Amino acid sequence: MKIAADQVRAQIASILTAWGMAPYDVEVAAEVMVETDLAGVDSHGVSMLTMYDDLRLLGHLNFQAKPRIVREAPAVAAIDADNGLGHPVGVRAMGLAMLKAQACGIGAVTVFNSAHFGATGYYSGLAAKEGLIGMAFTTTRLMGVVPTFSAAPALGTNPIAFAAPAKRHRPFSLDMSTSTTALNKIRVMAYDQKPLPAGWVLDEHGKPLTDAQAAMDYMATSGKGGMTPVGGTPEMASHKGYGLAMMVQILAGTLAGGSFSPLRNKTQAKNDPDNIGHFFLAIDPKAFRGEGEFEEELDAAIDFLHTLQPIDPAHPVMVPGEPEARVSEQRRREGIPIPAPLAKQIEAICRRCDVRYLFDDAGTAS
Repeated sequence: MKIAADQVRAQIASILTAWGMAPYDVEVAAEVMVETDLAGVDSHGVSMLTMYDDLRLLGHLNFQAKPRIVREAPAVAAIDADNGLGHPVGVRAMGLAMLKAQACGIGAVTVFNSAHFGATGYYSGLAAKEGLIGMAFTTTRLMGVVPTFSAAPALGTNPIAFAAPAKRHRPFSLDMSTSTTALNKIRVMAYDQKPLPAGWVLDEHGKPLTDAQAAMDYMATSGKGGMTPVGGTPEMASHKGYGLAMMVQILAGTLAGGSFSPLRNKTQAKNDPDNIGHFFLAIDPKAFRGEGEFEEELDAAIDFLHTLQPIDPAHPVMVPGEPEARVSEQRRREGIPIPAPLAKQIEAICRRCDVRYLFDDAGTAS
């Protein structure tokens, strides 16, 4: 089924409200999740409600969280998220980094004691909308990625997002995991009963797993094998993805005060927080270049990339951010696709928290 964005937003908001989140936090989280689905990142939008419900039932989330700044200087700050869902504190932290960049030329804000905050690219995009360069990194609660040469997982997908404003073009917007894929993308492919590309997930012997549901089950129960770093195999330079994942862990974990999952899991009690860490950076191009120079030169670079002869005329050369923008335009018209298994899970969540299930009589976007 395809559901209008406003209806998806309303369903998310009704569930988060029933879980006890404050109205403003509900509004922010629902907006981040819907914009993520509209961009085609189905792994980090409304589908995340299933994981959030699991964490809620385990006592791993504080839906009445009150984040606070614990360290601050003119260009930097550190925020304790109070074990709340990460979307509201992520928007607040990037907003603070942007204010500091506008005042100092550059602003960096770390967050610790947080939870999952959705798609990393949403936050870097906030900076680009205001004429700033934005970067966002985050650690994860789960260990699903195998370091190069390892038979067991030790890292999260540890995504990187970077956005830069142009003048005539849409912002350049890169949002990538440091693994070959995201765990929730595998989950969505399992919903859709689609096979995984060989090399996304390996077993403990380095053999590829291509059945999405079998791969999910294997990673959940065996404690061995897992998703590969960017590059896939040592022969294809997986050490680069492994190194990038550790860079994210150092900035969003070690520097911020967030946990390193393999060590946290040794001591974490059932109701202890996951202590996910985030790192946000905003840069004002005017601190380094004359007014408009950065944006004009980025436009020129994008113009050149658009002139490159494609291998297949049906697939012209684009820059990061453009495919998502095209999907967003389509989904705003036609609605957000909700796979039947996911719809059933959302309906079950609605029953558990006693809110109306809105997708039964939902209409598509006009």
